[in-house]
Amino acid sequence: MRIITSFFIFISLVAAVASQAQANRDFLLDLMREEMNREMAVLKTRDISAYYIDYRTTWVKSGSVQASFGSIVSSNQNNVRVFSANVKVGNYELDNTHHESGMDVREGNPYSGINVIPVDDDALVIKKEMWQSTQQAYRGAMESYKAIRTALSSKPKKVKLPDFTKEKPSIFYEEKPVDLAGQWNKADWEAKVKKYSKLFSPAADFISAEASFRIETERKYFVSTEGSEVVQNQTYCYLFVSGSVRADDGDILPLTKSYYATSPLALPSDEVIAQDVSELMRKLRLLKKAPLAEPYSGPAILHSQSAGVFFHEIFGHRVEGHRLRSETDGQTFKEKINEQVLPKSLDVIFDPTLAKYEGKQLNGFYQYDDEGVKGQRVKAVEKGILKNFLMSRSPLENFATSNGHGRGSIGMDPVSRQSNLIVENSKPVKMDDLRKMLIKECIKQDKKYGYFFREVIGGFTTTDRYNPNAFNIFPTEVYRVYVDGRPDELVRGVDLIGTPLSMFAEITAAGDTKDVFIGFCGAESGSVPVSAIAPSLFVRRIETQKKPKENQEPTLLKSPDSQ
Repeated sequence: MRIITSFFIFISLVAAVASQAQANRDFLLDLMREEMNREMAVLKTRDISAYYIDYRTTWVKSGSVQASFGSIVSSNQNNVRVFSANVKVGNYELDNTHHESGMDVREGNPYSGINVIPVDDDALVIKKEMWQSTQQAYRGAMESYKAIRTALSSKPKKVKLPDFTKEKPSIFYEEKPVDLAGQWNKADWEAKVKKYSKLFSPAADFISAEASFRIETERKYFVSTEGSEVVQNQTYCYLFVSGSVRADDGDILPLTKSYYATSPLALPSDEVIAQDVSELMRKLRLLKKAPLAEPYSGPAILHSQSAGVFFHEIFGHRVEGHRLRSETDGQTFKEKINEQVLPKSLDVIFDPTLAKYEGKQLNGFYQYDDEGVKGQRVKAVEKGILKNFLMSRSPLENFATSNGHGRGSIGMDPVSRQSNLIVENSKPVKMDDLRKMLIKECIKQDKKYGYFFREVIGGFTTTDRYNPNAFNIFPTEVYRVYVDGRPDELVRGVDLIGTPLSMFAEITAAGDTKDVFIGFCGAESGSVPVSAIAPSLFVRRIETQKKPKENQEPTLLKSPDSQ
């Protein structure tokens, strides 16, 4: 009797588990897998056959509110699924993405099959949209491949890199996130941004006073004919407060304070925001009266956040592996593996697996990249010696596999991109000593002052051979540090410029504390979230130029709030 009872209990448990497994099946994942396999079964038999297909779907639910001077100017919620079909024809060695210098064909765009699919779970309609995208992607891949084969037929054969790496399939499934409506209350955040932006209102000399909040949940699906199935989630919360004033010469001077977290509950309190807005207003009033800086060449200190952006722009983009395949790129570091490129005290690491640093959440975190490869910690520089590049599935000599840095924004073809950049320093120097080094070097170079770059908002760089391989970083808070001991002087209108190798050669020392810069990086594959963590740097020689002025015509009437 006990055996029979146990048997029925066992059957009941099996049924319950099966029922739960059925309930947990992901409808969209199943559709993507089924349609991909159906398409591959046909396309692999064509004269120009597909050897690889992957499908990406990003399901984005977002909400945003924005206020100006205490009034709501926008309030939105959105729900969208964006689908991309990537079809590769040929084989791993030579496919439709092949590119060589001198070939008069366009580089293949495997993600030409982009479409918005329904958010309603209508299987037939969704599959039809996937089918249309796949056909579009296949036709584009086929035309590119035919043009590539024609171009190569007139060229002598040579040893070349494969066009696509072979990787072990990835299997990862994350349960669906908490619904967006359960993570934030729109009315509450409308009240908050109104309150934050109204804190600027007593200042009639302010041109703008804004606060905005955005929350976004992404559920990302990836399936491939190699057998990969990756489903992962990410939630981003961004809060911005900003204001601007007009200087006496008409120049508009903005300052922004930004915050990032993976949950609204992790953002700062109202009291902290109020203190930060007060500090922004104080600095804006100082900027209004600050002198306009002249072009400068000499010693400088880059505070930790500025140093993080500095490394992101002048170093990070030059170790993104896909660039180094192209003969149109400057290839700054391609032939410098195992050579000294930075001071021996510095290591540079890229780590997408790092979700937090000293309690601060990082938006360069992810588990798998956009090619279905697990994100990996990459030590690019060890004791100043270049050791590695950031790799997608586009290989380089001696770098035959991806290290999980193939990234792209929604619908964009992934290429090798940065994640969380961390600069480590084995010989830390206190800030007071960095300032002493700055003063000493100013005296040596016969300079009346050096520069201290406190805050930046971003920058850009060029790496190709047809433009100067230079960078431009946009500071918002810059001080002159005088040799004669007078107080530091805030100045305006400064852009930090230069070329990478010359700047690297001037790095003399690094600080003993780090800070985090949260931002977005724009490049060939769109905008991706990144973080940079670095110590302050003392640099023997930097160069600045005047920032373009943003003028606004003088007002004809007084502001209504000044009556």
